[in-house]
Amino acid sequence: MQSPTTDHATVSRIIRARRSIRHYRPDPVPADLLHELVELALEAPSSFNLQARSVVVVSGEQGRKALTEATGGQPHPQEAPVTLVFVAESGAWREDRTDVWETATRLGAWSPRFAAFSPQDARLFHEDLRGRGLEREYAVKDAMIAASFLMIAAEAAGLATSPMNGWDEAEVKRAIGVADRPDLHIALLVPLGYPAETRRHPGRRDLSLTRFAETYGR
Repeated sequence: MQSPTTDHATVSRIIRARRSIRHYRPDPVPADLLHELVELALEAPSSFNLQARSVVVVSGEQGRKALTEATGGQPHPQEAPVTLVFVAESGAWREDRTDVWETATRLGAWSPRFAAFSPQDARLFHEDLRGRGLEREYAVKDAMIAASFLMIAAEAAGLATSPMNGWDEAEVKRAIGVADRPDLHIALLVPLGYPAETRRHPGRRDLSLTRFAETYGR
């Protein structure tokens, strides 16, 4: 078997080393590094490349306080210098995404014929999702993939994160100024900063219990 490349070994080490951190130092995250990390998060794939997800960077005192309240006073959003709010945009398919098709064509990623049919295909696909009550779910999936990219990139940069799922969505939406947008949904909160604690790997279940071939179960 061929030996893993250095890049593969590095990615494997980063993924295995990442821990969810609850306590952070107050040191600010350098602006250029923060910009790069968000950019890397948004490199994540998305359905039809609609990129129906956004990241709100919350670093101001007022915004951090509002997110702390929205999470019931948990320590990470009040201690971390930055909290990233991953927003799922379930109505993106109804919006003008001409730039998506034009950019993909210009870069040679899509043929003109494929790009020409994509808007109609995307509309039909999402109308079907809406009819089955899955519109929000699909947008949240795309946002969660972006959050996963962010957490791995942050670990590689020496920063800590903690994916948070314990928050009041209405309060988070108010905190980022979208309380009146039913087409926007909060997928995840990710505090980001330099760790003030060290956490051990809690272990993972034996793969025989969680990895299956062809069908689920043993």
